[in-house]
Amino acid sequence: MSKAMRLDLPVVLPGVGDEADECVARLIALLESRDGVESVHVLPANSLPPVDDIHQQLSEKSRVSPSAALCLHYDPERLSLGQIADMALAAGAGLTTRYGHATLAIRAAGSEDEGLRIERVLLALPGVTAASANTAAQLVRVEYDSQRTTLDVIRRALRELRVAKPRAGDAKKATAEATAERCCDSATRVTVPDINRSGEEATDGVGVEWYHRNRELVWSLAAGSFMLLGIVLDRASLGQVALASYVLAYVFGASDNVGHFLKDVRRGAFRFDIDLLMVVAALGAAALGQWREGAFLLFLFSLGHAAEHYALGRARSAITALAELAPQEALVVSGGQTRSVPIAEVKAGDAVLIKPGERVSVDGVVKEGKSDVNQAPITGESAPIPKSPGEQVFAGSVNGERALTVEVTAAAGDRTLDRVIKLVAEAQTQKAPTQQFTDRFERVFVPVVLIGSVLLMLVPPLVGWWTWSEAIYRALTVLVASSPCALALGTPAAVLAGIAQAARNGVLIKGGAYLEALGAVQTLALDKTGTITKGEPSIVRVITMDGGDEGRIVAAAAAVEAHSQHPLARAVLADAVKRGITPEPVRDVEAVSGRGVRGHVGDAVVEVGRLLMFDEKEVPPAVLGAVKDVEAAGQTAMIVRRLPNGGTGEWLGVLGVADEARQNAPAAIAALRALGLANVIMLTGDNESVAQAIAKQVGISDVRAGLMPEDKLRIVKELSANGRVAMVGDGVNDAPALAHASVGIAMGGAGTAAALETADVALMGDDLGRLSFAVGLSRRARGVIKQNVVVSLGVIAVLVVAAVTGKVGIGTAVIFHEGSTLVVIANGLRLLMFKPQEI
Repeated sequence: MSKAMRLDLPVVLPGVGDEADECVARLIALLESRDGVESVHVLPANSLPPVDDIHQQLSEKSRVSPSAALCLHYDPERLSLGQIADMALAAGAGLTTRYGHATLAIRAAGSEDEGLRIERVLLALPGVTAASANTAAQLVRVEYDSQRTTLDVIRRALRELRVAKPRAGDAKKATAEATAERCCDSATRVTVPDINRSGEEATDGVGVEWYHRNRELVWSLAAGSFMLLGIVLDRASLGQVALASYVLAYVFGASDNVGHFLKDVRRGAFRFDIDLLMVVAALGAAALGQWREGAFLLFLFSLGHAAEHYALGRARSAITALAELAPQEALVVSGGQTRSVPIAEVKAGDAVLIKPGERVSVDGVVKEGKSDVNQAPITGESAPIPKSPGEQVFAGSVNGERALTVEVTAAAGDRTLDRVIKLVAEAQTQKAPTQQFTDRFERVFVPVVLIGSVLLMLVPPLVGWWTWSEAIYRALTVLVASSPCALALGTPAAVLAGIAQAARNGVLIKGGAYLEALGAVQTLALDKTGTITKGEPSIVRVITMDGGDEGRIVAAAAAVEAHSQHPLARAVLADAVKRGITPEPVRDVEAVSGRGVRGHVGDAVVEVGRLLMFDEKEVPPAVLGAVKDVEAAGQTAMIVRRLPNGGTGEWLGVLGVADEARQNAPAAIAALRALGLANVIMLTGDNESVAQAIAKQVGISDVRAGLMPEDKLRIVKELSANGRVAMVGDGVNDAPALAHASVGIAMGGAGTAAALETADVALMGDDLGRLSFAVGLSRRARGVIKQNVVVSLGVIAVLVVAAVTGKVGIGTAVIFHEGSTLVVIANGLRLLMFKPQEI
């Protein structure tokens, strides 16, 4: 008979808390190939089944903060418990040191095809297992096998492509790392792109910096100037000189396109793309003697690119601004003295002084002082939040009128702001489904256009419809008209702007796929505790069975609940503090998933939990009556029992706990319904009467109560059969349902690493009102993406018909072509103006 054991996933693969990471799949495949291992799978956080024959290897930390676990089924006759544990840990350590991934900053690309070109080159490198480039965001994410390649090799490839972005103060070193981490290594610091205060790369001189930033525009204007000079010379009957001027216009206008094309040919990576369409059309015009048309085409094409990259820079600047929020130095207090220290040297445990009106430089807990802190840059909350000793502050927020002394809890690189910057950078490299479709469409469409153009050159003259020059000219016009530039840029522009605007307003969306998916959600499932309610319940009623001291039952419950992070546990502890009760020492604490907790206090076992934790046949009628009374009042009932060693159980009593709905919850639910989300459901582990009481307050009619974590997962799967489902929870307790929903949304992502890692969307502030903003923004983005696709394909269709029938020439085609590209980019950038409504 096989046995099974569990190991916390972060123990095996540090920094990984769910099964989504690619290293988890590698680990599972590696372990399943070992002799004696029957199967391996991942158990999401808080879905760990209470099965007796599974040996749990859990640290004290994981008991407090549940994490995903690796479950290994093995043959006990061939492997011992120690051997299987050592095998898993060794395999995880090997993967940790072997695989890495990095997000690298790149220069503004010369064309829409540059992203595909970068991906092809990187994937051709031995050891690179994945590459995703987003030229709109100017980022590329790579995953690599460190035994076969290094980051230096990858950077060298980017330098050879002339897209590597140099670090500030060193333009000659093209090291462009935005984040580089060893796979699964939680200790690695996160760095941000090497940028100066203007958001552009810094170089050795002002003139050089300006040129690098505006090179496309300079070369485009040079092409336009030589084109105009050629026209003037032509009219002055200086044909040869005019021709030389047109040639120079070609050189400046086509240098990037030709350079990319020749590099692809040298690498043996030749492919039909937009660059090739433009080059062929310009050369064809020259062959027909239409040098002016060709020069005009290349001038507008290059000018359009410069304008496109300038427009996209607005969205990038919105994200770059995140990196500018936190100061680069902090005032560290030591021995009664303060000294300015670079933020990279500030350690956890240091005391930092935050002066009035200054930006907070660290994540930490207020040690001294009281002040109102504006957290809008991090959480999106509009009003300043009062802070006093014991409360948390975040780097990037703005202090009010009084000084604060803050004890640092996270060093630079581990702060909430750093995690957000890293995740936003990664989100920009993840392509939305529509973008993936347009990429596939381009790969087929461009060769079809080239073949169609060749047929258009040959067939009509051969059958006597057109002259050869007329056929060739119309075919070249079709090449220009068919170039899918707008199609290539419309989706990434909208995604980039959408993610940027969300981040600016306290909502972290982890990629274009989730931005689109959230906009298509038909059903919204919400956890109750901590989502619809404040998540800070309090004890409102204490019923003792012997009519004695209420403090005795509270003291017993507080002893075991001191080792739990559940909101109900915090309510018990808060009540104990009010009564002046110090919890007794406890040992062997065991959490019973979804039911309660037990532990040894003194010479007895104390159990605290819901009615489900106990055999109802053993529960005295008096206790059952008390539970019924408490639940009838819309409160959660917690039964407390004491089991002395060698004695019979003593039922101490019942605690009544209530959690209030958030003040803005009714308005938030109404706003969601106004967006078209008619199917809003509450999922909760609480009993029916408590759930119905809260649901009635906030306006939800569909309530599923008394649910275990696996029940929530089952319901999400059932709802998903009828359309896309978004699940909103705290990012830890609802991890199974969050992972299997179309979109998982975590509340209160600020300062909560688990929420940021497990969910697809994180509401940085503990504000349900941000949910309607996130859904509204996603729906607007989805609409903009559809509009851009329709405009792009519509303009292509109209121009192709007009080109074939001779209604437009190359000049008109390129004007409409570049115009449509700028229109879809501008349409996407409208998302930067989408504002949240105050709820």
